[in-house]
Amino acid sequence: MAQILERLRDVGDKRIAEMDAAGIDMQVLSLNTPGLEQCDAVEAAALAREANDFVAAAVERYPARFAGFAALPLAAPEQAADELECMVRQCGFRGAIINGHHRGRYLDDSFFWPILERAESLGVPIYLHPTQPPQPVIEASYGGFKPDVTYMLAGAGWGWHIETAIHVLRTILGGAFDRFPALQLIIGHMGEALPFMSSRVDVMTTAITGLKRPVSAYLRENVYYTFSGFNFIPTFLDLLLQVGVDRIIFSADYPYGSMAQARTFLDQLPVSASDRTRIAHGNAERLLGL
Repeated sequence: MAQILERLRDVGDKRIAEMDAAGIDMQVLSLNTPGLEQCDAVEAAALAREANDFVAAAVERYPARFAGFAALPLAAPEQAADELECMVRQCGFRGAIINGHHRGRYLDDSFFWPILERAESLGVPIYLHPTQPPQPVIEASYGGFKPDVTYMLAGAGWGWHIETAIHVLRTILGGAFDRFPALQLIIGHMGEALPFMSSRVDVMTTAITGLKRPVSAYLRENVYYTFSGFNFIPTFLDLLLQVGVDRIIFSADYPYGSMAQARTFLDQLPVSASDRTRIAHGNAERLLGL
């Protein structure tokens, strides 16, 4: 713990100064890609506790400025569910982060459903963050170029957005939200292309899924969407038209994106003052209990 506190002294005040300069009051902290999802159960459990202890210390030191999402040992779902409950009940965490698939397995697999069940019972969301597609997908769909082109095409330039969209669709089509109807996901990057495709997916799948609702209904009722560095007005307007203002949450995607640029984008959105307030903080406050 002493080492954690020393690290916090090094970075906490600097981060808050950057937030103040951008006009951002609070950030939700989490362990980002590649996360723990590709680790085995033993390694993931140890690293989850280390990461969560660090975030918990930051939240305790700066309770008005930071909140936390729990890192989970996805390879051990029951243990992951217990870790989530511990961090929510004992440390006030506001949800969990899952960085994509676990070695090619997705949340539609009932193996992971203890985590979904616990998140629903606790009333906290899961942030589904992008990660690289499984290696065979990278080789088949993104290979054959210079290594740096393949890396970017499979990652932030295209692939991990489509990977996350597929993960969400698999979770819906696998019946997770029919089984856990109050469960909420959060995804970034203005919806990972899902809003643009939602009507097409409905047309092509509604008659054959066996689900209780069309796919687009789950996207409107069980998923929230953040900016995450997608500071593009046309993309925002498509998201707004597809899911409505109450499902959109401001985010800066720091440290990958600029807090100042994200705040400028928020201020320039072509929406009413009341809708801007919902997007800026109201929706997050309601979802996360802030």
